[in-house]
Amino acid sequence: MTSRASSVHSPQLDTILMVESFIKEHSGEYKKRALWENLPRKSMYQTYSTIISYLQDSGKIAADSDGKICWIYNPGLVQRYIRNIEKKIQ
Repeated sequence: MTSRASSVHSPQLDTILMVESFIKEHSGEYKKRALWENLPRKSMYQTYSTIISYLQDSGKIAADSDGKICWIYNPGLVQRYIRNIEKKIQ
């Protein structure tokens, strides 16, 4: 079978969690490639890129104006914001 779907590799959960944890600890320190090179455990760059795309799409990370990867996910802040909006509506 030579379909595109068969050649796509999905990252394993432990790899996603490792990348998330590393970004949280080093938020704003590394650009995309340097971050990959400094991960505590090696992964294929294609797999790493898939994880970065997922984290960006889910609103957990963003790149600053220098291209450095920053952790931006803050569910506590979001909940406070929602509560404030609900109070204003009532």
